[in-house]
Amino acid sequence: MDSALRFDYVIVGGGSAGCALANRLSADPSVSVLVLEAGRPDPLWDVFIHMPAALMFPIGSRFYDWRYESEPEPHMGGRRIYHARGKVLGGSSSINGMIFQRGNPLDYERWAADPGMGDWDYAHCLPYFKKMEHCLADPGTDFRGGDGPLMLERGPARGPLFDAFFEAVQQAGHPLTDDVNGYRQEGFAAFDRNIHRGRRLSAARAYLHPVRGRRNLTVRTRAHVEKVLFEGTRAVGVLCGGRRIEAGEVILCGGAVNTPQLLQLSGVGPRALLEQVGVKVVHDLPGVGENLQDHLEVYVQHACRQPVSQQPSLALWRRPFIGAQWLFLRGGPGATNHFEAGGFIRSNDDVAYPNLMFHFLPIAVRYDGSAPAGGHGYQVHIGPMYSDARGSVRITSPDPRAKPALRFNYLSTEQDRREWVEAIRHARKILSQPAWADLDGGELSPGPEVQTDEEILAWVARDGETALHPSCTCRMGTDDMSVVDPATMRVHGLDGLRVVDASAMPYVTNGNIYAPVMMLAEKSADLIQGNTPLSPEPVEFYRHR
Repeated sequence: MDSALRFDYVIVGGGSAGCALANRLSADPSVSVLVLEAGRPDPLWDVFIHMPAALMFPIGSRFYDWRYESEPEPHMGGRRIYHARGKVLGGSSSINGMIFQRGNPLDYERWAADPGMGDWDYAHCLPYFKKMEHCLADPGTDFRGGDGPLMLERGPARGPLFDAFFEAVQQAGHPLTDDVNGYRQEGFAAFDRNIHRGRRLSAARAYLHPVRGRRNLTVRTRAHVEKVLFEGTRAVGVLCGGRRIEAGEVILCGGAVNTPQLLQLSGVGPRALLEQVGVKVVHDLPGVGENLQDHLEVYVQHACRQPVSQQPSLALWRRPFIGAQWLFLRGGPGATNHFEAGGFIRSNDDVAYPNLMFHFLPIAVRYDGSAPAGGHGYQVHIGPMYSDARGSVRITSPDPRAKPALRFNYLSTEQDRREWVEAIRHARKILSQPAWADLDGGELSPGPEVQTDEEILAWVARDGETALHPSCTCRMGTDDMSVVDPATMRVHGLDGLRVVDASAMPYVTNGNIYAPVMMLAEKSADLIQGNTPLSPEPVEFYRHR
């Protein structure tokens, strides 16, 4: 790459937000756009990316995954919690579980309640959700989009185990809902998924590849940006592979880990931290890398007395047949992410809207593909959505290849611990209903010996895994600890530098974060280009009180 190159926009990170921005910004033929992605490309022949059921393979692979680990978590017995992050074009959308959850409308009312955040309420965000969606189940309604680039297929969620699950949640006192991304999130339903015709539809495939032919768009993979370059307080380019690339504007889209890391490496962040590691301070901005939020989850697993689960699909000898069925017919077990249904509930009557999310799987399995007992089973993934624990992302060295220190502080607050106990008791109540009478072979995990509050919390500390939703480390806002101006996405106190990714979220939403990140990118594209924003749509949505 020529060291003298100059672009109007340099997008650092070809992940979810970066792909959406590249599409929208390069639609103007008068500007030049460069996307720099540190990871590998995502060729169509790569079955580990494009086969939905193969999601367990890229997670943990050095070829697809940054393979982060937290610092020892003090409230989880000193465990280091593994964190997968996509190291490939499309970012984590190329390795995630493909579940599409907007979050609750009241999430965005919470965002908008902060000073300066009024234009991020649900009415202002809804038109951007609709703009990006092509919801095949409910196209073009008041709540859902019908012609966007993100094709959303709703899980079929059929079969004896799904039938029992939906019956059991009602027996436990919870409603069904038509669409958890529509009028009423609270309840249980089949889930929307980023799958189209049996293939994963990552952000790269939905937004970037269809416009790769534009003359004003350049995409480089295996391009690791070492720092943002400044003249005074204005960003003027980046250093990538030791070469200078000049930019009219630099837009950071590295996510909740890589964006604060790159800012700190570039001299933007808490002065004491930067001086401690030997980085020259460009701008003292104390909020960079703080306010880290995430979702922790566990699996409550049961054995199944009848051979009706998806367990046989785990057998090694079946994989060639599953692969062939997917390759030639786009069907069979390879064409699903298995996260076809779930729901949202309130763990107690004091919370304003659902604070627990469930995913149901017709198989007992972990992310790494291991099964607890090798036989038929099923499970729910469960975890609180609004932990008030806060962590941090901090560099430990000026070396851009050194991984930053991630501290999440899981289970560190009274609210977090209380809601975890409530979560497990709700999950067990659902899984003990009469609907399971002919299927239930007994609880495998945590097991009947775990009963008291203390035993539940000890099990969560031993067994909990991240749901892979790190966010909020460069949050939008106007107070002293905010990093990004919500009206422009510019970094406070600097010119020519913006942040558009999960790190800019002020609070994590109550579900998977891919959809909110894509909405944020769509809305930010208009802010960056100076377009008239889409008109707010003040629709009525469900509130239990």
